[in-house]
Amino acid sequence: MDALINLLCALVCIALVAAIVVGIVLLVQKKRKERERAQSGPIPQDPFADKDSDALRGDPRGLKAGDLFDTHGETLAVRGTLRLKEGGYYWAEHLIDTGGGVKRWLSVEEDPDLELYLWTAVTGELPAPGPQYIDYDGRRFTSKESGRASYRSEATTGLGPQGYVAYHDYEAPDGTRLSFEDFDQTGRSEVAIGLRIHRSEIMIYPQSQ
Repeated sequence: MDALINLLCALVCIALVAAIVVGIVLLVQKKRKERERAQSGPIPQDPFADKDSDALRGDPRGLKAGDLFDTHGETLAVRGTLRLKEGGYYWAEHLIDTGGGVKRWLSVEEDPDLELYLWTAVTGELPAPGPQYIDYDGRRFTSKESGRASYRSEATTGLGPQGYVAYHDYEAPDGTRLSFEDFDQTGRSEVAIGLRIHRSEIMIYPQSQ
């Protein structure tokens, strides 16, 4: 009996020692990982990322009908929005309330960086899209991209709830864009000049629903 008790005690002692050793090993490993993380310094950040705070200036990607935004000394209101999709690529075009004047809208896209363009409709005779170059308003525009996207309409856009649009975009050396859009289901065609807006040049004022 005494021998059995001694054996059990020995086994218990061995188990306790093993548990203590395992605990020490785990503690040492944890301390080493913490030390390595501390020595590695902060996580590298994208040096070209936009430094503006969306909390202060608002996020253009969240614009919707009823929102206001300031840019270049103007306060503009969003009347409606087209949400466009081509393959796995998404962007938005926000129709601006101009009080019955010339049609304008703001496009918001990530390609991959955030790109903002303020568009103004062009009237008068222009060449049909398709050539490599188009001369307009003293600039030579070069074909940049073309395609066909589906859209979903929100609030006031003058279009149905959904449909398709064919587009052809041109770009001048100074970054100005010239865009041709043809909406399949309505027969409506639009041509517009787009001026690039930097992220720091726009302030968003979201409105409650």
